[in-house]
Parts: sequence; C-alpha cells; structure tokens
Amino acid sequence: MLTILTALKQSSWLRPKYLLFAAIGLMLIYVIPHDESFLVHPKDPLWQHYEPFKWWLLPHGIAGACALLLGPMQFSDRLRKRFRQLHRVVGRIYVAGVFVAAPLGSYIQYFKERMGEPRSFSIAGAADAALWMTTTGIAMVFILKGEVQEHRQWMTRSFAVALVFLEGRVIGGVTGWENLGTQANETIVWLCLAFSILSADLVLHWHQLGPSSSMVRRRWPASPEGMLEAALGNPATFACSPGREFRKVEGAPNGSSATWRHSDQQSS
Repeated sequence: MLTILTALKQSSWLRPKYLLFAAIGLMLIYVIPHDESFLVHPKDPLWQHYEPFKWWLLPHGIAGACALLLGPMQFSDRLRKRFRQLHRVVGRIYVAGVFVAAPLGSYIQYFKERMGEPRSFSIAGAADAALWMTTTGIAMVFILKGEVQEHRQWMTRSFAVALVFLEGRVIGGVTGWENLGTQANETIVWLCLAFSILSADLVLHWHQLGPSSSMVRRRWPASPEGMLEAALGNPATFACSPGREFRKVEGAPNGSSATWRHSDQQSS
C-alpha cells in the first residue's frame, strides 16, 4: 500500500514538471526564430533600433540566456543527486544571471523612454525585475540556511518569473497583438507577470489537488488481516489455541507475552 501511494505521489509530481519542460522547449523553438533571428543577420533593421543601447543589451542578453537555459537543469532530481557540485555551480550561475539581467533589463526599458516609449512600460519592466530578483534572493537565503524544500519552492517561483520573457513573446506573436503597439505589449507583460507566481504555486501543489492518501486508504479494499485487526483492536492480537482457548496476546515490557484464557476455563 505504501509503495502504491508513493508511486501515485511521484507520478502526480512528474507529470506537470515534464509537461512544463515540454512547454518551455516549444516556446524556445518559437521565440528564437521569430524574435531573435536578427542575431545572425547583421543587416536586420532591428540592429538600428538596438544601436543606442546595444552595450547594455549585450550583458543583459547573455545573463538572461544563461538563466533561461540553465534554470531547468536545477529541477532535475537525478542531476542534483549524482552531480551535487555541478548543481551548486549551475545554481550560482543562475543567481548571477538574474542579478545581472534583471536590473539591466529594467534600465534598458527606462532608456527606451528617450525613444518614445511610455513611462508605464518602464514601471512594468521595473516590477518584473524586482519580482525576479526578490524570488531568487529568497531562494538563496533559504539554501544558505539549509532549508532545501523552501529553497526549491522559491526557485520554482523565480523561474516562473523568468519565463515572462518567453511567454510575452509567444502570446504577442501567436495572437498578432505585438503589432498593435506598445500598449498591447505592455498589457501582455503585466498579464504574464500577474500569473507567474500563481502558475508556479499550481506546479508546486499539483499533487495536493488530487485525492489525499487518507482518502485512498479509505477507498482501498482492506485485506482479511486488516479487517480482523480493525475488528479486534490494535496493537493486541487474538489467537485460538488447539484447546479452543480464546486468547489475547500483548507484548509485555520484559519481552514475554501475557495470556488471558477464556473465563470458563479460568474457573476450572
């Protein structure tokens, strides 16, 4: 029974995790050619747009790419158990990437105000950066205190905020809203940011949304031994001797057993 319950819990945790990784892969497959293809085309018109802040964009892009690409490795149980030192190194790179990419991204959005973009978009960028750094910082504090479970929970929230970069581009490109102007893009960023923590908590607590272990135990057919134990009591056990003596045997402190015979045989 314990093995079955453990398998149910593991399967309920693995399914959303692997589905999430598949979704991330699909988003990368879409975003790289759709939004980042200018990187391999020197004559792309986007280079003129990025020219005023290209030296801020370079470290921001490298750090953000490291965080997005290395982040999923941190959620691999096998990698963490087999290569603990690698897990720590990758985690440090992720944290460094967050604390480089987030403030630079916020500054770049503020810089774009000189190019006609509204202040409200700068506020959205600042909120995104602040939430990303906050969740990552809390995760780092927990692992320094040795609280592994809380560390994993906050790292999940941190990576959910990191995915706003991909989600916004996928939503804007697939729906065509990216062509509606700056306000539409800003709305997409706010929506993705608002649902980032909620989506992370859904992944964290997915297994708790299903039947609890107590409900499974109540619905599971009881074995004959379990039914007898429930009827006669626990931890005491009953036995019937060859002489049809109904006995109740309990563990005594000295390791011996105390036997109570049927009352009619006690009187004889």
